[in-house]
Amino acid sequence: MSERKLTLRPRQDADLPTLWRWLHGEENPEWRQWDGPYFLDKPTNLSYAAYLQKAQATEPSLDRQIIALNGECIGMVTRYEEDPAGGGWWELGIVIYDPQHWGAGLGREVLKQWTGRTFHETNAHVITLTTWSGNERMVRSAGRVGYRECARIPEARSWQGKRWDSVKLAILRREWPQD
Repeated sequence: MSERKLTLRPRQDADLPTLWRWLHGEENPEWRQWDGPYFLDKPTNLSYAAYLQKAQATEPSLDRQIIALNGECIGMVTRYEEDPAGGGWWELGIVIYDPQHWGAGLGREVLKQWTGRTFHETNAHVITLTTWSGNERMVRSAGRVGYRECARIPEARSWQGKRWDSVKLAILRREWPQD
């Protein structure tokens, strides 16, 4: 088995076919069952040409990075600053599209890298991530990285005839190990 190299990097043109496939080309990708499936406003099925035009007109952002495994796009991380700007509260997101990459610790490794970079590149005092109680893998991964549950809104989400809690996890800058 070869050594895996997991990196976070800006989007490249070579990533666009993979991103289109997972965002628009697959009819019901499994990753959507875990990434806020209770939100009903799913992206429209853009043609590849329309997606390519839209993506190429959008500059890559430091707050939206590609998860690359041995150079190949397998997902994306995002972050944004909660209002008011300058307050030091940042929210992160992470998605690994292909289930073949789940369960091997990649998500935990990515979350560790993205958290470290966010503390290094921003004024973050606190970083949060929000998920739901049905996404137990995300809750466990975040806990292993050092996040702790800071809010749980009971039965806030409805999905497949069940009620699920909204779960917010957080880590403070002073809790993050300094390299």
